[in-house]
Amino acid sequence: MELEIIKKGEETIVAINGRVDTVTSPELEKGIAGLLAENGISLVFDCKGMEYISSSGLRVVLSAHKKVTAGGGKFALEGLSREVKSVFDLTGFSSILTIR
Repeated sequence: MELEIIKKGEETIVAINGRVDTVTSPELEKGIAGLLAENGISLVFDCKGMEYISSSGLRVVLSAHKKVTAGGGKFALEGLSREVKSVFDLTGFSSILTIR
């Protein structure tokens, strides 16, 4: 998995490429830890390059959402492939998270 963090206007975009699974989810968690400490951040996970997400990856996404919104910020996902979106749909996360 590869991460790229991009500032675009008011948003901070985290482009995620590859698989987010048991092996790589700690890397994602570590890569965004500093961003989650910012109050009022507008954080977007760009998932165009995400090939797969496991339950451990979903845990990191949900945790990020909770921390960002608790700090008064906004959190969104974008660019989900049909396969990855179906995981969010099946788990009910699509109704909790902003997907654009």
